[in-house]
Amino acid sequence: MRGIDELAQVEDPAWPHVREMLDGSTVPVRVLPADPDEGRRCLLQMQVTARSTLGALALNCGGLVLDDGWVRVFGGGSAAAGGLPGLGQVNRFPESFEPAWHPSTGLVVGHDVLGGVFALNGHDPAGAGRPGAPGQMTYFAPDTLEWEAMDMGHSTWVGWLLSGRLETFYDGLRPPGWREEAAALDLSQGVSVYPFPWTEEAGENLAATSRRAVPMREVLGVAADFAHRAGLPDPGFLGDV
Repeated sequence: MRGIDELAQVEDPAWPHVREMLDGSTVPVRVLPADPDEGRRCLLQMQVTARSTLGALALNCGGLVLDDGWVRVFGGGSAAAGGLPGLGQVNRFPESFEPAWHPSTGLVVGHDVLGGVFALNGHDPAGAGRPGAPGQMTYFAPDTLEWEAMDMGHSTWVGWLLSGRLETFYDGLRPPGWREEAAALDLSQGVSVYPFPWTEEAGENLAATSRRAVPMREVLGVAADFAHRAGLPDPGFLGDV
């Protein structure tokens, strides 16, 4: 196991490259201030270095808020009021470093306001009921209540988020006025849609749905509950927010 100095103090950190991508992106993005102590705790437990995009985000920022809050990418956590929880809280890291501990189903690295979950596969995705290869990104889709393979790693995923392709990715899930709705949310909130996003009614006329701000924990809980009721595969852990 590597110590925190070995993980954090590297000759070629990824953060300058990440900052270049952030500065050059056409997607509205807010970089939240870092909680240095929590960032280092996350880095140590994940055993990734600051050379990786995952490590760079954990160590250097409290998270990313994209498209006026529609997508939230978790970093080291923001101590400021109204910030995002860090990777450690979202994934229930042990309070102190435990070398043998790892996320049982994969590492949750992002949420969207509809309860979509972005997660990084662990070493045995099939055993955890997840598609895709080890170390690749997956997405729990709020309109199907199932996990989908994204065929990319975490670093490529961050670049993809900043590339402007979210408009196509969320085609059919963003009603008129979505940007204003997302911007009005606290970062602890998501959007409850009724009829639910996975229903035929919502698919046929999203603009006619009723939407309100609720705690993100509630959005995730309702999606998991309905997946169970529908007899779909258990989505498993969706993040603690």
